[in-house]
Amino acid sequence: MAAQAKRIIEDAVMRKDAGLGDKLLDKAFALAFRGLVYAQIWEDPVVDMEGLDIHPEARVMCIASGSCNALSYLTANPASVTAVDLNKAHVALGRLKIAAIRHLPNYERFHRFFAHADHKENSAVYKTMIAPHLDADSRAYWEKRDIRGRRRISYFTRGIYRQGLLGNFIGLAHVFAKLYKIDLSNVLEAQTLEEQRDVFERELAPVFDKAFIRWLTDQPASLFGLGIPPAQFEHLAGDQRMAEVLRRRLEKLACDFAVKDNYFAWQAFGRGYSRAEGAPLPPYLQRANWDAMKDRVDRLDVTRANMADWIGAREEASLDRFVLLDAQDWMNNAQLDDLWHRITRASRPGARVLFRTAAEPSLLPGRLDAEILGQWRYLDETSADLTRRDRSSIYGGVHVYELA
Repeated sequence: MAAQAKRIIEDAVMRKDAGLGDKLLDKAFALAFRGLVYAQIWEDPVVDMEGLDIHPEARVMCIASGSCNALSYLTANPASVTAVDLNKAHVALGRLKIAAIRHLPNYERFHRFFAHADHKENSAVYKTMIAPHLDADSRAYWEKRDIRGRRRISYFTRGIYRQGLLGNFIGLAHVFAKLYKIDLSNVLEAQTLEEQRDVFERELAPVFDKAFIRWLTDQPASLFGLGIPPAQFEHLAGDQRMAEVLRRRLEKLACDFAVKDNYFAWQAFGRGYSRAEGAPLPPYLQRANWDAMKDRVDRLDVTRANMADWIGAREEASLDRFVLLDAQDWMNNAQLDDLWHRITRASRPGARVLFRTAAEPSLLPGRLDAEILGQWRYLDETSADLTRRDRSSIYGGVHVYELA
């Protein structure tokens, strides 16, 4: 499986017609993507669930990533959710969360483990309450030592959200901010949207005019920490400087949503969730949903698999909802045709597919085989509304298609 996963990741990101320099960049990204990338998924599950319109008979397939959204979809009461991922770290994280929901004694313990994620006691909690119920592969992952010689489960005693490719990227952004005498956490102290915008315009926006930052963000490798491969970097930038693109995305994150309601802003500007009473959290971590999570967690399966292969192995007309994240941004036209052929075959009447793109428009028109695309209806008003309200603010577009 390890060799197969490595090959599939490389196939997804390696540009066959690229020059040697670009191929080396692609190879470097593929290597970086094999470890823990996202301790928290960076797609808004609230708008996902609205776009998906999950019903009690729905069978949902999604890419796992940090499994936050796969778990959160259970609050919409689907029949089942299957989260697939090639990344063994993401699979181990999802299965860790499932075991914790099943076997931790109460919400408070679960909240301290996954929301605070930095208590020393979490090591003992893992050893006595979670580890005995983990599958062998996941347990081996968490108990193996990282390159610093620390057991990976110790991430939960030092702050899991500061770990992984994205966590390190955000940490580095805070370091650069301090070099320019900027405290990113000032955004979180604002009491109104007007105050948030004032902080952004006064402190954050000018950084993107700095010559070094403009040069740095023009380097594709600089965004590896966001999980953006070199090919997707080009789609994201378009004909603009990357610094300007990032400034607009950060502006949306900092200014368009009240920080008291946006846990993505807390992750970006505070490197963790707020600890205030009633703080914003992903649905699966909210106290009000604890009983539902306990009751429904057996409906979720996290499995290590190639997305297209897994869909292709399903029975005809057996699935209702698909969440592809931004995986299609990595694909060529032949891969898109193959994926959507499998999705169409596996879809029941009324099925929906939701995905995100680095650029604003849907990437399917003009690329996906017209015969396949003609079987799907693009929900343009819904997609535009979800894009506007997606609190994560990283992506250019959120898109929903429904089987016509």
